[in-house]
Amino acid sequence: MDGNGRWAKNRLMPRFVGHERGLNAVKKTVKGAMELGVDALTLFAFSTENWKRPPEEVNKLMSLFMLALQREVKKLHENNVRLRIVGDTSAFSYEIQQKIRSAEELTQENTGLALNIAANYGGRHDIVNAVKTWAKSNPELAIDDLNEDAISQNVALEDLPLPDLLIRTGGEQRISNFLLWQMAYAEFYFTDELWPDFDKASLQKAIESFQNRERRFGKTSEQVQNRC
Repeated sequence: MDGNGRWAKNRLMPRFVGHERGLNAVKKTVKGAMELGVDALTLFAFSTENWKRPPEEVNKLMSLFMLALQREVKKLHENNVRLRIVGDTSAFSYEIQQKIRSAEELTQENTGLALNIAANYGGRHDIVNAVKTWAKSNPELAIDDLNEDAISQNVALEDLPLPDLLIRTGGEQRISNFLLWQMAYAEFYFTDELWPDFDKASLQKAIESFQNRERRFGKTSEQVQNRC
């Protein structure tokens, strides 16, 4: 979700106003995802690198995160959405950690959209943590026994299908340490649209682009077409 700060700067507004408008874009996009039949949606809200931002901006982001947890979780639950926070939440305040636990417990049995918020998340840390988790769970095994399946079973969102589509707003064309392991075969969609302007129509446009692509997963085009 890139471009909140630039959106505000273009309008001669403080950066935090862009983040507030970004939250509105989250609401519109989540609603749109449900209406379009998306099974799982993961939003990159705060990376492990974002702590390097000015303290004032970080504090405002934490306040906005807290506000969203207070105001939006009940609505998500009423709409059968399962909410999960992905990342190292131990760095957050006690109050935020409590709200996260309450939100996840409230929605954990829901069967609709799986909404994942990546907060204090980093793809490299995710992979390293997966290896450590495997090693601790299998002390009798040697490092040579570690394989791709073992890592896949220990990274974030291991219980969900691998992502089909990565959407990045704001004109940047990079992954920025997001779900590095999980995105191995995802299709990428880059748009110059800044995140506060993103909505259901934007999401539908990205999905339509995805639907027009041929996904080969290492096979030839002829093999894929013959299978169909």
